[in-house]
Amino acid sequence: MASQAPRKPPTVPASTDSGDGDLSVVLERRTLKVRPPQMYQVVMLNDDYTPMEFVVVVIQEFFGKDLETATQIMLKIHLDGKGVCGVYSRDVAATKVDQVLDAAAKAGHPLKCVSEPVDF
Repeated sequence: MASQAPRKPPTVPASTDSGDGDLSVVLERRTLKVRPPQMYQVVMLNDDYTPMEFVVVVIQEFFGKDLETATQIMLKIHLDGKGVCGVYSRDVAATKVDQVLDAAAKAGHPLKCVSEPVDF
């Protein structure tokens, strides 16, 4: 239990004197400039050993893509050497990378996955 009521901190308003002895308070509104957080793309890298079917299943499971979209991403990875699976905030992207790498290691595949900052 508190023995005393909480005290309010003293406030000193900015005042101006208009010359006639009348003091007035001037409040200034400042707008905060908030930037959106830096986004990161999760990129899978191609290798010659991981089966295409495994890559499709991983994309479906960890990135929530349907079969057709997952297959298109897998083909892009296969043909271009890498493909973007999704764009997320830094922590979510790092978690997705860890999930993919853990699943690949458990299945015995050398699949690689990284996160990169997105340039706007």
